[in-house]
Amino acid sequence: MHDSTLGVAGERTVRTTCGPAVQSVARLSVGFSRVERMIEMLERVQEKAEDDTSTSALLASIREARTEEDAAAARQLDLAARWADLHPPESIHSAAAFTVPGCEGEEPIAGEGCPLVAEFCVAELGAVLGISTTAAKKLIGHALEFRHRLPRLWDQVQSGRVPSWRARFVAETTIHTSPALTMDAAQWIDSQVAAVAGRIGTAQLDRLVAETIKRFELATPDPAADPEDGYLSVDPRHVTVNKEDVHYAGTLHVEADLDLADALDLDQALSHNAAAQKALGSTDSLDVRRAKALGDLARTQTALDLFSQGHRSGGNEDGLPAAREVVVHAHFDASTVGEQTVFGPTGHMENGQRLVLLDQVMGWCADSRTTVTIKPVIDLQAELSTPAYEIPDRIREQIVLRDRTCVFPWCTRPARRCDVDHVVEYDHDAAAEGRPQPGPTATHNLAALCRYHHRLKTHSAWTYRMVAPGVFEWTSPHGHRYRRDRTGTTRIDEPEPP
Repeated sequence: MHDSTLGVAGERTVRTTCGPAVQSVARLSVGFSRVERMIEMLERVQEKAEDDTSTSALLASIREARTEEDAAAARQLDLAARWADLHPPESIHSAAAFTVPGCEGEEPIAGEGCPLVAEFCVAELGAVLGISTTAAKKLIGHALEFRHRLPRLWDQVQSGRVPSWRARFVAETTIHTSPALTMDAAQWIDSQVAAVAGRIGTAQLDRLVAETIKRFELATPDPAADPEDGYLSVDPRHVTVNKEDVHYAGTLHVEADLDLADALDLDQALSHNAAAQKALGSTDSLDVRRAKALGDLARTQTALDLFSQGHRSGGNEDGLPAAREVVVHAHFDASTVGEQTVFGPTGHMENGQRLVLLDQVMGWCADSRTTVTIKPVIDLQAELSTPAYEIPDRIREQIVLRDRTCVFPWCTRPARRCDVDHVVEYDHDAAAEGRPQPGPTATHNLAALCRYHHRLKTHSAWTYRMVAPGVFEWTSPHGHRYRRDRTGTTRIDEPEPP
């Protein structure tokens, strides 16, 4: 029903009066809306609680996984030490050691006071773990260093207070410090590092080692050293070319400390050459031009000195002798399009085991003082042989290109620096006695082995055979079997339990 009244200003105001049933329906509708909103709110609260629970559970699982990983790594160190205990050096095995780069000396795998380990036991441990022999040496060396020279840190690793990766960083330093640390010096470092639960950085550890060497008077006095601060005791001059770390752009890192006068002369020469490149139209940055200038010096500076002294030997038009030869082995896939040979844009460079761009190689060959030598293509599927024991260069090159690296499981040493081994031993008396040669010098019986694994194959119970060109099956002294081909190493099967 409706009522109407006349307002003060003459406007009509309409009032609506609803019946009881209509008012009840309206109130009920409002109630339902409120209930629905409350239900939605409760559902959102519940979903958020479930999400919070699942997130917390996920973080807890991740933390638990890391704890288990640290515990497994600690146990692996303990087992590596036990493996070393079972293999002391025997008459046929010399003690395992690290070859020192740049010299003929060796370093033990652990510091003074640690037991020696038979060198050939290291390879089997590395193969079982799927790591290189060098990495296995480090694992055993670190385990022995902890147990015998860093006992506090060892206890912290085994109890889970210090992760093994952090502790191994300390062990690596104390093993290879120069001068070598005595047992007392190593244990003093152990006490200092253990006091902070292994939380120590590279710079802090270096300072601690330096303090230890001074505290225990380990450095050999130099009679020519300056008596005040000793800055003359060591000649810091050096030039280091890091050949093991080739950048993807085809560059190497060079570091040097030069005599002051030499450094200033070098800087002036590089600046002059860089300016000349710019004047000739180069758009490269200053850093790039200076780097190219250093390469120019490497190829021509010696020749210029000889030329200035009147030596005019050599076949170049300017009378300068050829620059030193730098050999780069690069391999590119090629295809024939009509009568033209087309090379792929990227190839494989043996130096550093990296990819190389075809444009880079073309740039290197375009240098005016570069002598380019092209070797004939070798068919890797062809069977090459010789009746002699010595391996001709052509057969050696075929084996190097086929195998690429040492063919021992998980070894990555470049084949070009390896020995070429007769898989089946060559019989030097077969021809004289009229017997067929069981181990011919032929492609199907040759493989690239680094010197260490060549000795391992010759003097231990490791055996291998070639099952296809470039495919080898190895059997360890304990019956573990591995397959090695151009794609890497895989386990074939596990030995039956005793």
